[in-house]
Amino acid sequence: MHVHDYVWYITVGVLLALLAFDVFIIGRRPHEPTTKESATAIAFYVGLAIVFGLGVWAFSGGQYAGEFFAGWLTEYSLSVDNLFIFLIIMSRFQVPRKYQQTALLIGIILALFFRGIFIAVGAAAINQFSWVFYLFGAFLVYTAVHLAMQGENDDDDYKENAVIRFARKRLNATDEYNGVKLTVVKNGKRLVTPMAIVIVALGTTDLLFALDSIPAIYGLTQEPFLVFTANVFALMGLRQLYFLLGDLLKRLIYLSIGLSVVLAFIGVKLVFHAMHENELPFINGGEHIKWAPEIPISVSLGFIIVTLGITTVLSLWKSRKIAAAEAVNGEAAPAGETAGGELDESTARPQDEVDPQTKAEIDGLAEPEPHETDSKKP
Repeated sequence: MHVHDYVWYITVGVLLALLAFDVFIIGRRPHEPTTKESATAIAFYVGLAIVFGLGVWAFSGGQYAGEFFAGWLTEYSLSVDNLFIFLIIMSRFQVPRKYQQTALLIGIILALFFRGIFIAVGAAAINQFSWVFYLFGAFLVYTAVHLAMQGENDDDDYKENAVIRFARKRLNATDEYNGVKLTVVKNGKRLVTPMAIVIVALGTTDLLFALDSIPAIYGLTQEPFLVFTANVFALMGLRQLYFLLGDLLKRLIYLSIGLSVVLAFIGVKLVFHAMHENELPFINGGEHIKWAPEIPISVSLGFIIVTLGITTVLSLWKSRKIAAAEAVNGEAAPAGETAGGELDESTARPQDEVDPQTKAEIDGLAEPEPHETDSKKP
């Protein structure tokens, strides 16, 4: 795929302009986006990605268009899984809702920065060393196994990394937020706000996810232009998607398992590709392995769509089943005796409904008898 320099300049310029508009115009005022605002933004960015893919189809053919859509869907799914970690971080650090938008914007910018670096490094490595596909494939298979062992998405699975723990212990921090500022001065001493720790957490999370996403996208296309645009489009609208889905993100309980299947598939695809172009002297004498299949992009795209579709349907079905079970278990216990064998207060007869004569007899029994004196004795 030959991309002229002016196409690169125009594409990067337009995408940076969209990002700047989102950051400096829409996101300049800390607030929680409304449902309408979030839905409109997501529809716009998704539609823009589809139009771009159709443009690739028109100018470069269906092969490259399929590579873009496969890469975009994979990166978008990884980004949604990234959002789940963002949701846990926001909850752990109790970030106010109106400040979460700013934190997400910074997190997305950091994700773009780290992925840009890895895209450039990956492209340079692929051009120089064909055996790097072995490393990419092995790493994706390892990541897939790790995700599969984690199983369902769960808040308890999240562990703070060493950088976050270091920041918590070593930085002079306060527990109070000062808007979206990273530092605050108290008693003449500058302290770090919790927002700074949140940014550190988001940044390190982005770095780890970039390590997964770049080998995955290079397993679907080796075109740097498509790798770059698929990653950028996958990150666009994530902030609005975070607020639109909200707790629905937690309902995608099988997303990690679905992603593990996709990553394992791409990892095997990368290994086959490396075997097909093998140049390592200790593997098949440095000759290409002819029997290694080349999986076409149409098969890859279909596999990704079907896997993610099944994952989403099963996740929503399981979460609905769990919610129904919790609703049944959460119902009030039937009237009657409690666990301790005592009568439930709800079944006790109100005092005002007791028969007056019976009430008088009870009161009479409760009154103490007068003490007898010597004068009253027989």
